[in-house]
Amino acid sequence: MKKLYLLLISACLALLSLQSSAKSLDFYFDEKINFDPAIPTPESVLGYQVGDWHVRHDQLVTYMQFLAEKSDRISIEVIGYSHEQRPLVLLTITNPARLNNIDMVQKQHLSQSLLGKKIEQNSPVITWMGYSVHGNEASGSNAALLVAYYLAAAQGEKIEKLLDDTVILLDPSLNPDGLARFSQWVNSYKGKNISADPNHKDHNEAWPSGRTNHYFTDLNRDWLLLQHPESRARIAKYHQWMPHVLTDFHEMGPHSTYFFQPGIPSRKFPLTPNENVELTQEIATFHAAALDQQGELYFTEESFDDFYIGKGSTYPDIHGTIGILFEQGSVRGHKYETINGLREFYDAIKNQLTTSLSTFDAVVSGKSSLLTYQQRFYKDNAKLASKDKVKGYVVASGKDKSRFEAFLSLLHQHQIKAYPLSKEATVAKQIFDANSSVYVPLNQSQYRLIKGIFLEQTSFNDNTFYDVSGWNLAHSFNLEFAKVNSNRGVKYQAQAWQPEAHQENQELSKNYAFVFEWHDYLAPKLLSQLQQNGIVARGAMKPFTASTTNGEHAFSAGSIIIAKGLQQDANWFKKLQTLVRKSPVKVHQITSGLTSKGIDIGSRNIVPLKTPKVLLVGGQGTSQYEVGEVWYYLDRYLDIATTLVDLERLKRIDLAPYTHIVMTNGSFASVSTKTVDKLKYWVQHGGVVWAHKSGAKFLADKGILKAEYLSSDDMAKAFPTDNLSYADKDRYHGDKRIAGAIFNANIDLSHPLSFSYERNTVPVFKNNTFVLKPSAKPFVNVATYTDAPLLAGFSHEKNNQQISGKAVVLAHNYGKGKVIAMSDNPVFRSYWYGTSRLLSNAIFYGHTIDSK
Repeated sequence: MKKLYLLLISACLALLSLQSSAKSLDFYFDEKINFDPAIPTPESVLGYQVGDWHVRHDQLVTYMQFLAEKSDRISIEVIGYSHEQRPLVLLTITNPARLNNIDMVQKQHLSQSLLGKKIEQNSPVITWMGYSVHGNEASGSNAALLVAYYLAAAQGEKIEKLLDDTVILLDPSLNPDGLARFSQWVNSYKGKNISADPNHKDHNEAWPSGRTNHYFTDLNRDWLLLQHPESRARIAKYHQWMPHVLTDFHEMGPHSTYFFQPGIPSRKFPLTPNENVELTQEIATFHAAALDQQGELYFTEESFDDFYIGKGSTYPDIHGTIGILFEQGSVRGHKYETINGLREFYDAIKNQLTTSLSTFDAVVSGKSSLLTYQQRFYKDNAKLASKDKVKGYVVASGKDKSRFEAFLSLLHQHQIKAYPLSKEATVAKQIFDANSSVYVPLNQSQYRLIKGIFLEQTSFNDNTFYDVSGWNLAHSFNLEFAKVNSNRGVKYQAQAWQPEAHQENQELSKNYAFVFEWHDYLAPKLLSQLQQNGIVARGAMKPFTASTTNGEHAFSAGSIIIAKGLQQDANWFKKLQTLVRKSPVKVHQITSGLTSKGIDIGSRNIVPLKTPKVLLVGGQGTSQYEVGEVWYYLDRYLDIATTLVDLERLKRIDLAPYTHIVMTNGSFASVSTKTVDKLKYWVQHGGVVWAHKSGAKFLADKGILKAEYLSSDDMAKAFPTDNLSYADKDRYHGDKRIAGAIFNANIDLSHPLSFSYERNTVPVFKNNTFVLKPSAKPFVNVATYTDAPLLAGFSHEKNNQQISGKAVVLAHNYGKGKVIAMSDNPVFRSYWYGTSRLLSNAIFYGHTIDSK
């Protein structure tokens, strides 16, 4: 069948060539290279030459499978699946003898690098080639077709030496869903006569762009956070191999040329060794030579940085791998008029191929240096850990077991060991309970990564950041933690924490009522599931102590009550039992409605909870990232089928069926007065609107949110412009900006929006200079920044002073409805678990707020 398919494709090529300006393989490869005719070319499988069309992901996978079948140099495996169930494939490429013994090669490599065993002369350089983590930066994945063909089919001494000296791991598409979205878009608007006009539709994607994955997430920021299956699969395989070199192929604006690292020297992560930069510089000479030969323009060191350790080219640096970023000036289609002349998709692909091949030249030439560098990196980790004044970190779970386990799971995926305490410990005047705390020692192979994860740096020599400057994972999970300066007072178990599969062991009997606490991160999800199954649940607005089948138990405000006397569905108990068995949330059985302390089960303070129907405003003008993060949170953690509506459609749809409207960051200038009036009417008649960042600004400007604010322009006035020279421009703009830092906020623990919070402070992620002023009215201010708010990352003192004491969350009545606003994104990059509970509280308890 496959032979017939190939014959049919070949028969069509002559006709296709009459209608296309397709390049031949000679355009991409040196004519001196000989190829094995038994290996299928990309053209013979795709039906067109690489660059004629943007390759679809299914075509890309099909070609890689063909190569693996035909070449004894290549094996292919599926390492996971994207959200849309597209396979994540990884090719392993080396000489046939080594490929047949690849498991032993992998073990030998890890023992050499991580355990310091003797480096054997025949040890290969492990080289990971990763393409197009941003799906609309497609020249990478299209070049991967040619790279794979070269590795499978090239003949001669050079390729034989490459295969003898390396194991190449080729990831042809780091973002299958984004690549599929983009290829469909750009191919749909390609004519026989290709338009290079930047205004043509193929150069101007619809919302959301192919840059992101299914949930509109930038996967290049997810290497550390691991919130998505693409990242989790990749990191698992990364740690199985621990490559010496990892490449990350991107695109940038069309009027740029070509960039390869090193980036800006002053902006590397402090714990990345200088030798990493030196080796990157040596590898760069090979790229320069290859591009010089072709007359291509390029640059280094004047853009991009290696500070945030959660990107594809920086995560490797903290693991003894040389991570290298490539950025190609994009044509965002097939042809583009740029300041450097007419550029075609073929040109972009060729540059990515060229630097892929020059990477191979570099790793063969620098084999010895790369092998010894990684081994020395891990030996140095042990030395640095022994000299560090900090010996580790203790972290407490609090009452939220699911959130804590999510944190520990993240550490585990990064090969970081966390040991449960065997005895209560007092560290920095804080008590850490043995039953709910762990110790993360620095003396382990991931020393530098652990330091990075708990980083609280606030002072920097360079104030300009390509990405965030603070990302502390313990803060993001709102976990109490402390540095340990001496191990003597910390006793912990010998066995590190391991993830455990959920066991269905909760058995219920028909009692008066059932209650579960709101503390657990997955409690809102269980409530949502109950509501969707017709089970009536109510919320306790005040604490109480009730009799359970296991004795008296004190329940906090926010606890969820399922009373037998309220149920209408004849099968309610069977449904309840099924849902409880699948949930890790502990459900208590109440034997009487009369409580020993606090409100009774029939109290007016046990309020009805509406089944939410949420409208999420997206589309052109809104931030695809923040809309995606809210959608992901509601979908994955609350089990809510969110209605995603484009901003421009608000004027045409009936808002009455919705209980909540969520507005994220974006531009709302296009919203008409008629639509604003419609929104006001909906809120006045009982709707709950949540808005953050510029969504909150929009509500304030329209009088729906009763609050004043400081805009970015207002904040900037604190920075004088007198006597500035042109050379001061970058620092001036860097000082004004908050690229991404962590701030501390006070939170009113008595407010319904703070249900589940245990501490009266909460870390907030901020990457903007929009600030809400606190309300002078009582009961409106839910959370406000502390007097000295900066916890981690860069923020100029002038900004800190203006942020101090300002509002983070405001909530008030508006007619029969409620308005809730936040100055920042509660679900930043889907990993800011600490403030995401503010959003779920708004969804389930927002209607209970009363600011009068």
